[in-house]
Amino acid sequence: MDIDALPVVRLERETVRRLSQRSDARGALQLGSHLALLAASGWLVWAGRGHAWLAAALLLHGVVLCFLFCALHECIHRTAFASRPLNDGIAWVCGALLVLPPGYFRLFHFAHHRFTQNRARDPELAVPPPATLRAYWLRAVEVVREARMLWACYLAIGAVSLYLQRADALLYWVVPALLGQPFLRLFLLAEHTGCAVDEDMLSNTRTTYTNAAVRLLTWRMPYHAEHHSFPSVPFHALARVSALLPATRRVTAPGYLALQRQLLRQLCAAKQASR
Repeated sequence: MDIDALPVVRLERETVRRLSQRSDARGALQLGSHLALLAASGWLVWAGRGHAWLAAALLLHGVVLCFLFCALHECIHRTAFASRPLNDGIAWVCGALLVLPPGYFRLFHFAHHRFTQNRARDPELAVPPPATLRAYWLRAVEVVREARMLWACYLAIGAVSLYLQRADALLYWVVPALLGQPFLRLFLLAEHTGCAVDEDMLSNTRTTYTNAAVRLLTWRMPYHAEHHSFPSVPFHALARVSALLPATRRVTAPGYLALQRQLLRQLCAAKQASR
């Protein structure tokens, strides 16, 4: 994406170039931390079998599992690692676990970046058809091929599970993923809900201030206005971008719970006003 084409927000080109440096080491450290959390929550599920607190362990494991979406997001931008094969490989694994094919998601997400908060063209608000025959065939071929590969993997896992008569895939993957999805949806809701419908990245996208544990789990995605303003900048440099952007007209929230309370109050007020 051409940085100069992004409206309003500007940093010196050399500053952006320096902040956009990818790092295999930083990516590996972040991914390793997330996998360690996933292993720890998976161990809690294993230890909780037959105990009343198994449901809590499944929920925790599901949240950690579903937030691999943030790893997928960073990898489809190819900013998680300096190595393109690493970005694409990790994106494929995360997409397979989340049943979100990375090729499809890349097409969807880049259109979202290009047309953020445009009611007619942002695919998060509406899904426009391909504009040309070439675009149609490219999208169809890639998405169909990817879907077939993923279905082959899922069917193989199902067949092995049935053959061995084991429920590990349900216990450690399917059920936790279903339990964790609402938390991911609420997290993603904070990115643009209630923001301006315009082309200014600092007003159409929200940055949410949160604690270090959430920033670790979410690959720094709470710095979302920074990410939309400069999508070439990797996750580990977004805090530095935040320090350089003007604070006067930014859309921010003091935390995810505070934001959800605010959104609920607004919805209740709108309902009362419509009566």
